[in-house]
Amino acid sequence: MHTLPTKILLATDGSREAGLASRAAADLCLRTSAELHVVHVWTNLLSEVYPTLAFEEHSDAFERGARVLLEQQADKVRSGEVFVAGTHLKEGRIAEEIVGLAENLDVGLVVVGGRSVGAIGRLVTGSISEGVARLSTAPILLVRGGEGAWPPRRFIICDDFSEEAARAGTLAAGVGRLFGTRTLLVRVHPPRLVVRAARASYSEGLPRELFKGGDEDLKNRADELEHILGTRPEIRTPTGSAAGVIQKVAEEDGEPSLIAVGAQGLSGMPRLTMGSFSTEVLRSIGAPVLIVPPLVHERR
Repeated sequence: MHTLPTKILLATDGSREAGLASRAAADLCLRTSAELHVVHVWTNLLSEVYPTLAFEEHSDAFERGARVLLEQQADKVRSGEVFVAGTHLKEGRIAEEIVGLAENLDVGLVVVGGRSVGAIGRLVTGSISEGVARLSTAPILLVRGGEGAWPPRRFIICDDFSEEAARAGTLAAGVGRLFGTRTLLVRVHPPRLVVRAARASYSEGLPRELFKGGDEDLKNRADELEHILGTRPEIRTPTGSAAGVIQKVAEEDGEPSLIAVGAQGLSGMPRLTMGSFSTEVLRSIGAPVLIVPPLVHERR
């Protein structure tokens, strides 16, 4: 059984990117009848720069402006006939406050906006979106890619044998069914490391016989997803750098795509050599990304 979120938290800062996230969150709430909460986190910039000085008057002005922004964003959502169950104004570190509220509300999904990938985009992603993805115990939907990115017409589910990737696939399939999207199930095989005269290089791929058990497991995953989707996902098992391969798949055909990944990234040896797959996806792919973290007890 798949579980769609019954409560969604939209984080907004009034930016164009946050507007796209707002549209996605409203769309999901209309399709799932989920309860929507909206949060805006403000920071007193003067106290950040001059922590020993008192700026009560300026702080009050910042807070009033933040509250106006929050209500304006909530009103935009309401104009789309979406009921807003609560608005929440927070002060402090953005990622920490968003995650803390999500845990207090026990939401099933956090929706945030992100800028297109680039020098500035990587900076913003690293400072906020990556922080939310790193800290959150709830699934995260990072919405970006411009006006044409939502709604997606194709879901790309990245499977890597991990439990969190399986949960990401299950959630993505449940959402994908609501949109009637085409779905791809992708498991990237790592390149083979070849040592010649004390030098390491990568060949085309590891021997296929090493993946026979994994390929059977992938077919079983496709069976599970077909039961949720109502149609069978297309299976692909390319070889190469995981994030690079997924980026190519996401860019083919020019269709708006959503990437679903588990937060722990590639398991076993590939994780050691390639780092966090979900972080690579956040930094290199400009499409919306759904990230499902490990269960709380798996983080300990």
